Amino acid sequence: MDLRDFGRYIATLRKAKKVSQKTLAHDLSISRATISSLENGTSSNVGIKTVLQILGYLGYELTCKEKSPFPTFEELRNER
Repeated sequence: MDLRDFGRYIATLRKAKKVSQKTLAHDLSISRATISSLENGTSSNVGIKTVLQILGYLGYELTCKEKSPFPTFEELRNER
């Protein structure tokens, strides 16, 4: 997953919770422009703290896993 895919994923999570960028920005005291640039994959300087705040607000967390030499089901599905 690259930065653009990650941003789209964040946008999908936010929209599923019916939260606007403006509301998210206000509640977390970050700029709407920061959220927009993260969701569009146009900013690589959004800090991990901000990402964790956004995910936490939406009810998600960031996890790490060992990279597998085999593709995941999701990766195979996305190749179509």
